[in-house]
Amino acid sequence: MAKTKKLRPGFTTGASAAAAAQAAAVKLFTGETIQRARVTNPQGREIIVPIKNIRSYGDGVFATVIKDGGDDPDITNGLEITAAVSKSETGITVVGGPGVGTVTKPGLQVPVGEPAINPVPRQMIIEAVRKIVPEDVGLRIEIGVPGGIEAARKTLNPKLGIIRGISILGTTGIVEPMSEDAFKRSLVPQIEMAKAYGHSAICLTPGRMGERWAAEKLGIPQEAIVQMSNFVGYMLNACAELEIRNVILTGHHSKLTKVAAGCFHTHNKVSDARLETLAAMAGLLGAARPVIAELLEANTSEAALEVLRAYGLLEVLPMIAARAATRAMDHVFGELRVGVVMFNMAGDVLAIDSNAELIRREMKWQI
Repeated sequence: MAKTKKLRPGFTTGASAAAAAQAAAVKLFTGETIQRARVTNPQGREIIVPIKNIRSYGDGVFATVIKDGGDDPDITNGLEITAAVSKSETGITVVGGPGVGTVTKPGLQVPVGEPAINPVPRQMIIEAVRKIVPEDVGLRIEIGVPGGIEAARKTLNPKLGIIRGISILGTTGIVEPMSEDAFKRSLVPQIEMAKAYGHSAICLTPGRMGERWAAEKLGIPQEAIVQMSNFVGYMLNACAELEIRNVILTGHHSKLTKVAAGCFHTHNKVSDARLETLAAMAGLLGAARPVIAELLEANTSEAALEVLRAYGLLEVLPMIAARAATRAMDHVFGELRVGVVMFNMAGDVLAIDSNAELIRREMKWQI
């Protein structure tokens, strides 16, 4: 049996920023140029981070770390994380420089108007320099990310209202490779933001297409639309925990057909019962065996949709929408009222169940 390659962990943007700040502070106060910084995470684990370069400028020192995400696919991997450190009158102040985003919407861990440096990384930065700074001297630390504006366009930051750069993140300082849990957790702040905007009902959708359809075709406010990726069950549970009581699931019919089959992680490598579900529902409507076979042999869900259309079996779609809503409510033991709206690739509504209609009417989400 072939041995499985052990994946290499990396370090977060927060640990990178803390390391850069420490290297700059050491140079500023001792004149020493260190090759590696040693920062400690909140769990007490020491993280050793290589320093790319250190240089003095005016009355301060500038240090750079290359963000290394290990074997985890990360949009920030390879970015420079910088710290410009200079003396101040009192205290240790951490500010955001170019490439670090600014928070513009409520509901996140950072207040509106502040740089997107989360509380744990901010504390790690402060602790990384605290022992170096004399008690009677203050320190100003400016964290920057050259290339951060471009990288942020490929993240959820624009949707979360974080503008002009990336976020400085990390609760442990360590990036565990291929961490699906970390990705799932990163989606939850969207729900918290929707709640902060006063929304008691939200729309969960797999991605950008569903987000656009929800806003343009259903009249759902942008702040109430949450991308869930493939993690339907996880995000339904998160809604229940955050006391969001009404949810509309929207998206392409293929994803929501999986939910009707009881699949709450919809990646095709994890679960796929689309064609089988369509065939079973068509059978309930009296479809002949050749039609059921044709559905099972379809190459895609869109091709199966055309089979349903050709044989006058489009009534299958509202049945699937209603079943998906029921399965979703069962998944959270009735703690949510869930509605379902299914679209085709053109963005046309194929089916909308009664719960979705009721939620839209109550929330006044109408075109």
